[in-house]
Amino acid sequence: MYFKNQKFMVAGMSKSGEGCARFLLERGAEVYVYDDVISENITALMETLSVLGAHIVTAENYADSIYRCDILILSPGIPIDNALPVAFRKQGKAIIGEEELGALYLRATAIAVTGTNGKTTTVSMLNSVLEAAGKHSVACGNIGNPLINEVEKLGFDDYAVIEISSFQLETLSSLRPHIAVITNVTEDHLNRHYNMENYVFLKNKILRNLRESEYAVLNYDDEIVKGFAQTTKAKAVYFSMRGRIDGGAYYENGSVYFNGEKYFDVDDMAIGGAHNVYNALACVAVAHILGLDKVKVAEAVCSFKGVKHRIEILRTVNGVTYVDDSKGTNVDATVKAVGAMTQPTIVLLGGKDKGYDYIPLFTQLKESKAVHAVMYGENRFKLLNAAIKAGFVSFSLCAEFETAVRLAQFIAKSGQTVLLSPASSSFDSFSNYEERGNAFAKLVEGIAEETNEAVEE
Repeated sequence: MYFKNQKFMVAGMSKSGEGCARFLLERGAEVYVYDDVISENITALMETLSVLGAHIVTAENYADSIYRCDILILSPGIPIDNALPVAFRKQGKAIIGEEELGALYLRATAIAVTGTNGKTTTVSMLNSVLEAAGKHSVACGNIGNPLINEVEKLGFDDYAVIEISSFQLETLSSLRPHIAVITNVTEDHLNRHYNMENYVFLKNKILRNLRESEYAVLNYDDEIVKGFAQTTKAKAVYFSMRGRIDGGAYYENGSVYFNGEKYFDVDDMAIGGAHNVYNALACVAVAHILGLDKVKVAEAVCSFKGVKHRIEILRTVNGVTYVDDSKGTNVDATVKAVGAMTQPTIVLLGGKDKGYDYIPLFTQLKESKAVHAVMYGENRFKLLNAAIKAGFVSFSLCAEFETAVRLAQFIAKSGQTVLLSPASSSFDSFSNYEERGNAFAKLVEGIAEETNEAVEE
């Protein structure tokens, strides 16, 4: 790609959009920046990029800019069927994403991780494992650190552990990771991808470029993911919690093994829950493929303390433990989060609907530690109808997030847990799940201050 002879439109001024714009401007490209969301931060960023040489696309020059530009770099937050990419496609012009641009210039060994749940934890854990083994590694991608920001810093001896979402897979075609990991595939983002067939197709896309010399690390217990082995030329290496896997990672008698060789006892892991054992199994499989020292791998996995906003214990106030699982944005993630609870739990549910049937959620909540659900947000009435149909009868309903947290505070008794695991996106009231989780933490701090309760980490 010859930058100085190309005109790029970068659509969406997220971290990835900013990274792309800066990357292109530094290489002499003509760059047009656009965002259909107007805010002080976005306006300030676009003005900064304008000083560096970018053209700001406004409502007045929007159509002309589409005509002028050769390539659209699309933010993962903008659907591929949005009017902007459709206009580029009608003109036969290229549409790529930030990770595609990064993949074109990546020299490091790539380990790519996708799946419905567990991506961020697996990427973070893998990065810790590689660093413990003495490797120079960077966790990047959908985890919040764009790949494009790292490509120039990474050499041929380094590792890029890349989290890839289904949104990013819409515009990704050139990446060929040495190892691709698929954690699981369950219903998610159907409001964007329309049906499960499209969603499954996108998740499988990560394996498209793999050849016989590369590896696909697949969840043997997930029938969809297990079946992906039939669609790739790469060597399939499985991981499972249900039984011994020849040539793979598995859980047996309380311990994690790879092909008969014990790595560690699950009780030694700093983070609990079956979902985290799955993440650890995937990491062990990758570590074995790379030939990393078994002792260092075991130490890194067992000492890993988890990621922010994923079943993160905030504090205990008046005997009630508050847990932030704002990253639980789909039904499967919330079921796993509630399954990790050891005390009677009041669960906060709600936000922007992603196209789910919530009846299976409440059916499983009836068999869990969940004793009450506080439903809030844009999809609260859909949640309410599902709870009634599933026979889950202990619930409260309100509109606002802060009210929901306060309701949970008053309902919860000493020895119980208040769990934020919304099974919904945050976009009805927040910019992202991080902002929602931070708002929850701030409210919990306020509750603690009001009660003058000492912090219990």
